[in-house]
Amino acid sequence: MMRTLSTIVFDLDGTLIDSVPDLHAAGNMLLAEHDLAPIDLATARSFVGDGARVYIKRSLDARGQTPDDAALTVATERFIALYEDHASDRTVPYPDVPETLASLKVSGFRLGICTNKPERATHKVLALLGLDHLFEAIVGGDTLPVRKPDPAHPAAVLERLGAAPESACMVGDNEHDAHSAKGAGMPFILMRYGYARTPLDQIPAAVRLDHFRDLPKAIASLA
Repeated sequence: MMRTLSTIVFDLDGTLIDSVPDLHAAGNMLLAEHDLAPIDLATARSFVGDGARVYIKRSLDARGQTPDDAALTVATERFIALYEDHASDRTVPYPDVPETLASLKVSGFRLGICTNKPERATHKVLALLGLDHLFEAIVGGDTLPVRKPDPAHPAAVLERLGAAPESACMVGDNEHDAHSAKGAGMPFILMRYGYARTPLDQIPAAVRLDHFRDLPKAIASLA
């Protein structure tokens, strides 16, 4: 039976935007406030993908700090505030992302975001980059009691769009995206340029791409 795709669920960081430079800078601002040495960009990149709280826990762990839950909550809230104040200083969309998204939307696709980034910060960075008008549903890492790799996370995006898994696909850059897409019943398209921690050849995907501009053809191939 032919599959008719009309909905696309996107991961954000590492898929649509390269946000690590601003996350790295905000994290180092927080470390400096605690009189701790900064971490380097490559280390920061390896910490991304599991939400702000995990990012800060990993950063503090790297500096020999083991805060309790209350202290970690305070540090995470401070990090998010610092990040939101500088959310687009260094962050840029990956090549061809704005144009390709606009083309997909004009073609009739409904677009949603499923990200482990906090929802408020997600809305802010999308607005600052001029991408917010392209998406009809945004579910952040703090929107629900669960987040990726839990398949209920992308399933919530589909629910908000009124779309069935059979009519959708998911586009992301890492193992969490792949796992949650499979659990939600959607084929997965892997962008190989992002922040994956698992070797790329070990991440299950229906299609693997190096360039975002190739996405429309990949979606057509799934249908």
